[in-house]
Amino acid sequence: MANTFSNLLYHVIFSTKSREPLISDAWRDDLHAYIGGILRAEQAVLLEAGSVADHVHLLVKARPAMAIADLTRLVKANSSKWINERPDHAGRFAWQTGYSVFSVSESQVPAVRNYIRNQREHHRVKSYQEELTALLKNMESNLTRDTWSIEVW
Repeated sequence: MANTFSNLLYHVIFSTKSREPLISDAWRDDLHAYIGGILRAEQAVLLEAGSVADHVHLLVKARPAMAIADLTRLVKANSSKWINERPDHAGRFAWQTGYSVFSVSESQVPAVRNYIRNQREHHRVKSYQEELTALLKNMESNLTRDTWSIEVW
């Protein structure tokens, strides 16, 4: 077979440095669009983006030649530079070191998209740390089961 087929889907989550509430409502949508541009330049696709003041969720489709670690590093480096160059951003912006990434099956894309779209609602009742802990527990419990549960979403 001459061609390679892949469908690598990732749910990537990362926070602002020290989880400070630095992501402004004034430029949040522009940030998501900018991240989409960074990903397109790397031949990846941003399927969904959502954020609150202290962290970002991305649903990304990537090519197999690009490691998700490298892709995430590029997104974080370039987007923080873009934010720091904005005239309407005061102070120094930085992303926290590290990130979380989860593989997503095609059948779960609608549920993950919906979850990412509803970040503001979701975080009215659950903190970033509570959310991430629940995601990790869900992943751990799924390691012992044959089926995926979307209970956390």
